[in-house]
Order: sequence, then structure tokens, then C-alpha cells
Amino acid sequence: MQSEKLNKNDIVMKSFLKYLGPIILLIGTVLLTVYYFENTASNTLLIVAGALMVSGLIAHVVINKYVE
Repeated sequence: MQSEKLNKNDIVMKSFLKYLGPIILLIGTVLLTVYYFENTASNTLLIVAGALMVSGLIAHVVINKYVE
């Protein structure tokens, strides 16, 4: 019974890990839309959004390489 529960948790975690990169990319995209609709002269949101999008892309490639 306990091993079946662990296997289900492993499956859920692996499926979450597969989509972690695109989730990070979407967060970066949301920050870009916030920057677009908000009238600020600060580049902080652009830097954070760019860093999230690059790290999301790298995470997506690396995670999908190792997770089956």
C-alpha cells in the first residue's frame, strides 16, 4: 500500500517537473504584460522577466533531458 502511494507521488512530481519550465516562462510573460500596461520608467520588471524567461527555457531543456 505504501509503495503504491509513493509511485503515485513520483508520477505526479515527474509530471509537474515536465511543466516547470513552461510555467516559469509564463510567469515571465505575465511580468512583461504588467510592464506593458503599467506606466513605469523602471527596467526592473524587464530584467526580472527576461531572467525568468531565459531560466525557464534552460530549465525546460535540462529537465526534459533527464526526466522520462
